[in-house]
This record gives sequence, structure tokens and C-alpha cells, in this order.
Amino acid sequence: MATLQKLFSILCLITLVVSQDMPYEELLAQIQACPKECSCPPNFPRAVYCDNKGLKSFPKIPPYTWYLYLQNNLLETVPTDALQNATQLRWLNLNRNKITSDGVDKGVLGTMKHLAHLYMDDNLLSTIPSPLPVSLEHLRLSRNRISKIPAGVFVGMDKLNLLDLQGNKLMDDAVTEVSLKGLTNLVQINLAKNQLSNMPLGLPPTTTQLFLDGNNIEKIPADYFKGLPKMAFLRLNHNKLGSGGVPKDIFNISSMLDLQLSHNQLTEVPVIPSGLEHLYLDHNKIASVNGSSVCPISFDSLDDSMNESLPKLRYLRLDGNEISPPIPRDVVMCFRLLRSIVI
Repeated sequence: MATLQKLFSILCLITLVVSQDMPYEELLAQIQACPKECSCPPNFPRAVYCDNKGLKSFPKIPPYTWYLYLQNNLLETVPTDALQNATQLRWLNLNRNKITSDGVDKGVLGTMKHLAHLYMDDNLLSTIPSPLPVSLEHLRLSRNRISKIPAGVFVGMDKLNLLDLQGNKLMDDAVTEVSLKGLTNLVQINLAKNQLSNMPLGLPPTTTQLFLDGNNIEKIPADYFKGLPKMAFLRLNHNKLGSGGVPKDIFNISSMLDLQLSHNQLTEVPVIPSGLEHLYLDHNKIASVNGSSVCPISFDSLDDSMNESLPKLRYLRLDGNEISPPIPRDVVMCFRLLRSIVI
């Protein structure tokens, strides 16, 4: 009976090795080295779960770990030897700890040559850790106390495509072309709930998603999107934008798909891009909508209902303004694909 059980165990391990594409010796070493404070599921042997354990220091990480979960603990530091055994890490979650910038030993993160995802949301960082691994693809540092971005911190990080810095203390002088240098393939940047008064400078032309909700932005320069040809998702909710600070055709760019301008001080509807699908203008000070002035194409071009150049707007939100229904006929005539209007 004991022999059969042993044979069954060996067969199970062999099955796991095949399914995980992991050598048997590595699998055995990984399972045997699992820290007593953590759990290492045999069916997901490259992952180590040490979250919600009240940890004040790093456990010894097994050598073949790819995914390490340490969120919701009491960690205050990331010492040099914390990850020296985990050279294969791809994913590190340190969210909701008490880690300070002084507590992150210099170089401890930069040595992680395979790390693609680093999450340090809800900590006590005052600056972006440096150096960072050049292999990073996602960096999340939301809800810290970050007030500065060190010059050159992103140099060489041409794989980073997502940067989340929402809920920090960044001001205009922290977000510049110098501080963002190196982000040559950035797709999404989240700067919501900071202390910005102006549109951020230095964004790379690859930027597709820009989130700026909850700042103090009052105006948008007329040529702001000239160097951002891929901008598709823009959120500027809860700022201080008035129509005087927003050029009428500023958003009339072909790549724009989703535009959110809720809870500002706009009195006019800007020109709506032809390709835009979702527009949020609720809770502003708009009193009327003139179809002929906001329509991105001439009314003469609207005769053919099958025309491929018809505006693509499908969702329009205008509630919380000073507009009285119904929506003017010329607006409906322009945006014939509209499926939902909130007023």
C-alpha cells in the first residue's frame, strides 16, 4: 500500500512538472523550501503566497519563485538580502504595507533582472525607488506620498508600458520631460489625485491612456496633443477646466475614443472628434448644445446614412448641467449612431 501511495505521489509530481514546464528537481526544491509563514500550492509551484500574515520581515523566498505575494502585511523595509534568493521573480506584490523610501535598500530592486510587474500601492514612499529593473512592464505606486520623480529613474526602461502614480503628492515641477525620460513605450499613465495645475509635460508619443482626474488643472495648451498621436482615453474629471482654458477643437484628433470631462466648469461643448465613442460632460455649467458647432463634419456630408465618415459617438452624458431637454434636432442628426444620451 505504501509503495502504491509513493508511486501515486511521484506520478502527481511528474504531471505537475509537465503542466508547469518545470524540471522535477526544481519543483521538489521549490516545494521543500516553502517558508512556514507562506503557502506554496503544488498546482502552482512558482507562486508563493505570504499575504495577510502580519509579517514584519521578509521570509526566505524559494529559489524558483516567479510570483511573490506579500500584500497586506506590516513590512517597513526591503533590505538588500530580502530577495537575494529570488533571482527569477516576474511578479512582486508589496501593496498595503508600511514601506518607506529610506527603507528600500539601494539596488535591491534593480537586481531583479526578470521582474515585469512591481506593485507597491498603499505604502509610505516619498519618491520612486531607484534603480528599478529595466525588465519592468507594469509599475504601480498609487496612494503613497511621492512628491518627486528622480531625474533618470526611467532611463533604459523601454519595456515599461503602465505607470500608476495616482493618489500621491506630485506637483507640476515633478512631472517633466527630464523626469519621464526613458519611457519610450509607455501606453498608460495614471496621475489622478495629485496636485497638478497644468497638463503634464514630457509624455512619450506612445501614450494612449492618460488619467488626470482630481487635480487642479485649469487649461489645456492649444498644441498639447500635437506630440501624442495615439491618445485614445483621456480622463480629466474633477478639475477646474473652464471653456476659456479649453480650445474649441483641442480634442478633435482622430485617435480619441473615450473623453471624460465631468465635474469641471465648462460652459460650452467642445468640438467632438469624429471617432469618439464615449463623451462625459456631466456636472459642468453648459446651458445649451449647438449641433452645427460641435459636429466634426459638415452637415452636407450627413445625407448618406451609410457614409463611413459619420461620427462614431455612441454614449453622451450631459446631466448635471443647465440644459433643458429635449436634445436639439441638429445634435441627433449629426450623431446618428448615438445609443444613449443622459440629460
